[in-house]
Amino acid sequence: MVTIPVSHGLLLAGLLFILGLLGVMVRRNIVFILLSLEVMFNGAGLAFVVAGSRWGQADGQIMFMFLLAMAAAEVSVGLALVFHLYHRGHTLDADAISKMKG
Repeated sequence: MVTIPVSHGLLLAGLLFILGLLGVMVRRNIVFILLSLEVMFNGAGLAFVVAGSRWGQADGQIMFMFLLAMAAAEVSVGLALVFHLYHRGHTLDADAISKMKG
């Protein structure tokens, strides 16, 4: 069986995390910010799985399952907030919503 080197897996995980971080910092639309957070979670989960496979432990996969549960909770709460903010402000622009008071 051919295995992928650990350095390649961690490089891909780091690349995913950096792309998600750039998406969070650059985008203004709240939906795209939530999608970028999901990409960051996937990058962190991939790093856990690669590290766990390096040492032959299932800890990385268990941590990835925890990250999936946390991402599902983040999506449900985040989309509820997005729907509420869109209903209230009629926009998904994070800068316009941050100016709302009260």
